[in-house]
Amino acid sequence: MRALQALVIVMGVLIVAGMATIAITLVRRGAAPPVAMTALTLAEPAGTHIAAISPMGARLAVLLQGGGPDRIMIVDTDGQVVGRLGLKEEKAGGTKPSPQTPGFH
Repeated sequence: MRALQALVIVMGVLIVAGMATIAITLVRRGAAPPVAMTALTLAEPAGTHIAAISPMGARLAVLLQGGGPDRIMIVDTDGQVVGRLGLKEEKAGGTKPSPQTPGFH
């Protein structure tokens, strides 16, 4: 009987310690200051507009349309452009895929 009583007391202490750990962790995460982003002006051709913005961890993916082919810019929280994704424009009637081209169906 004493062993059962000791076991219940130990488990109660573990539950209280676990709850305290969870509470402390939540308070610390909630107290972290939000990341401030600086003002950013993109040097893009006339007619360009932002179609969408998506978060990527500590960065933003910005979809730009107009003023040329659609493109995606990766912007850091410091306001620096760290990457660009775009498609190369081909002339109308460009190369046709052949059976040896990967992805040809």
